[in-house]
Amino acid sequence: MNIEEFREYCLSLKGVREKMPFLNVPDKYSRDVLCFYVADKWFCFVNIEVFDFCCIKCNPEESGELQTTYIGIKPGWHMNKKYWISVYFNQDVPDEKIKELVSKSYDIVVKSLTKKEREMLLSSGE
Repeated sequence: MNIEEFREYCLSLKGVREKMPFLNVPDKYSRDVLCFYVADKWFCFVNIEVFDFCCIKCNPEESGELQTTYIGIKPGWHMNKKYWISVYFNQDVPDEKIKELVSKSYDIVVKSLTKKEREMLLSSGE
């Protein structure tokens, strides 16, 4: 999977928008981070230049098992390690598994939205 395929997949989820929120930070790596949001909450981010891993939300009950199963899944970079994981590309995590985990992250965030936000998401024409 490459950055274009990954981005296209994330944007295919209902109501998702993208943004690069760290353009003014001194750290070059962070400036190149693209975040994917549903409503105003992010569920995934990736460095568009290096494309080494994506950071996604994960149920704490699954996180440890995933990290035990895959060398390419580690605690979330710069995020709460209980709720976020970093999933490395081009390691032992198949592309389909990465997509599944991104989709689960999206679902976790959608479930955390208010009823009004969820209704707006469902009624949007995106």
